[in-house]
Amino acid sequence: MAVAEELQVQHKQAVVNGVRLHYVEAGSGPLVVLLHGFPEFWWSWRSQIPALVEAGYRVIAPDQRGYASSEKPVGWRNYRIELLAADVAALIREAGEERAFVVGHDWGAAVAWMVATLHPEVVERLAILNVPHPDTMQRTLMRNPKQLLHSWYMFFFQLPWLPERLLGWGGRDALARAYGDAREGAFTDADLDRYVEALRGPEGFRGPINWYRAALRTPIGRARRLYRPIPAEVLVIWGEQDRFLMASMAQPSPTLVPHVRVERLPNASHWVQHDEPERVNALLTGFFDAAA
Repeated sequence: MAVAEELQVQHKQAVVNGVRLHYVEAGSGPLVVLLHGFPEFWWSWRSQIPALVEAGYRVIAPDQRGYASSEKPVGWRNYRIELLAADVAALIREAGEERAFVVGHDWGAAVAWMVATLHPEVVERLAILNVPHPDTMQRTLMRNPKQLLHSWYMFFFQLPWLPERLLGWGGRDALARAYGDAREGAFTDADLDRYVEALRGPEGFRGPINWYRAALRTPIGRARRLYRPIPAEVLVIWGEQDRFLMASMAQPSPTLVPHVRVERLPNASHWVQHDEPERVNALLTGFFDAAA
C-alpha cells in the first residue's frame, strides 16, 4: 500500500483560532479533514491519505494543538473541547473552503463530533472512528462500572506532571504497549520511530494529556449545554475488539445524531484504520461519494 510520502505531501503551517498548527496536505477536489487521536499525530492517516487522494479528494491532516509539530499552549484550560473544535472550523476556512468532510479517530473523533455540533455550517458529512458521542460517553461512565474500569487511565492523567513524565520516559515501549492490541504489522518499527520522535520527552506528552485534564475538569452540566442535534449525515465505523471502549456505545442518541449509519468491524481493534485500512478507506470514499 502506498504511503503519504510517496504522494509528495506538502507540510504547511497556519495560525488559526490563536494557535499555530502544522498540517500536511495532498490532492485536489472536495476537502477532507482527518483528525488523529491519542497518542498519534498526522501520520495516523498514512493509509487513508493515498486512497482519498486517488478517489479525487483534497486531504488535510493536522497535528492538533498540543501535538507533535503544532503549538503547545500551556495549561489544561487551553485544551477545552470547544477550543479544539474551533481550531478545526478555522482550519477549514483557512484552507479556502466553506465546508469539508470531517473524519476523526479516538480523541480526533471527539473533536469531530463537536465540530459538527458547534460549527455545523462547515461540515458536509461526518465520519467517526471508534469514539462515542460525548453525551453517550459521559452517561456510560456514570452508569457502567465496566467502562469506568476500562477508562482508568483518564483518571490517572489528572495527576500533575507524573503521567507525561512516565510516558516520556517510557518512550518506544510505552507506545508499543498502547498499540498492543492492533493487528500484527499494523504499526511497523518505522511507524513507532516516527511516533517516538513526534512525542519525544515529557513535553511531547504534556499537551495530549492536557486534553484529558480539560475533559474531566469540565462540569458535566456545562459540557451538556454544548450538545445539540447534528444536522449532517454521520458514518460511525467501529472496531468491535476495542479494549478501551465498549461496543455498545457505537450507536449514538437518535435525538442528537438523527442521521447516522453504524458500520461494525468485528475483527478490528480500537486502531481500526490501521487494522483494516482497505475496508475503512472503502467506507469513507463511498460515504463521501454519495454526497455528490
